[in-house]
Amino acid sequence: MSDPIVVAEGLRKSFGDTHALRGLDLSVPRGTVCGLLGPNGAGKTTAVRILATLSAPDAGHARIAGHDVVREAAQVRERIGLAGQYAAVDEKLTGRGNLRMFGRLYHLPRRQAHRRADELLERFGLTEAADRPVGGYSGGMRRRLDLITCLILRPEVLFLDEPTTGLDPRSRGEIWDSVRELVADGTTVLLTTQYLDEADRLADDVAVIDHGKVIATGTPDELKATIGDRLDVVLEDPATRPAAAAVLNALAGAGPATAGADRLSVALPATGLRLADIVRDLDRAGVAVADVSLRRPTLDEVFLRLTDRKEPVR
Repeated sequence: MSDPIVVAEGLRKSFGDTHALRGLDLSVPRGTVCGLLGPNGAGKTTAVRILATLSAPDAGHARIAGHDVVREAAQVRERIGLAGQYAAVDEKLTGRGNLRMFGRLYHLPRRQAHRRADELLERFGLTEAADRPVGGYSGGMRRRLDLITCLILRPEVLFLDEPTTGLDPRSRGEIWDSVRELVADGTTVLLTTQYLDEADRLADDVAVIDHGKVIATGTPDELKATIGDRLDVVLEDPATRPAAAAVLNALAGAGPATAGADRLSVALPATGLRLADIVRDLDRAGVAVADVSLRRPTLDEVFLRLTDRKEPVR
């Protein structure tokens, strides 16, 4: 694994009595996608704002490409891009006009700004729509255009804040493809998202934030492995659900979740339980099943397990 390009150590930030960050640590290797996950109010946005030089921490420090985000903010800004949750493009201008305008705002010479706009439009499949007003673009096309405005200066690190919010499945897939292209070219992406399947598909590593701290890190598969496989049971007779629940509770040491009138689901401990043994125990309890299956947990289930709050965030 390469040296980290994004490093945060002991970041703290408070807003009055609200402690947004309580000693956050983060390390992101170069050329990877890091997914930042956490409940609302967990500190994700505050962390991104500090890393992007938009806010200063009360304590701790952070570096982007070796530059301190407070003492060397100008150098950091030369190396990063930031795409917020909503597309920040001018609807009255064409797609090409938007990119040329951003190029000039980044102080590129006119000819270079025009050339870079054409390169990006072709690369991200917007050439045919390049000379149409952005107001007529679909939501997915606007998000793609917003994304590539951040790439005019070829940032080393790109911060994406919920980039596919409100998009249909096809448009989400197009954004995902664009992100993969960026990473293939060496850009490091820090992604915040409320869509757990998005992090599962895109992220090389995931950092789960809660109460202002990183509480778990790892690849999606590593995080799934921490809570073990899940057992899903479909009952032939919903009336046998109490008996089935008792069997599953004995096997797992925890009550199963009800997934429907005739369905139960439970996380199994990593003790080598065999499917045949589970079916035998259900049969002995007089429970007839239509289907029994073992599966890996979803990232949603991992997230809910890790962020099961015992107290409100303050």
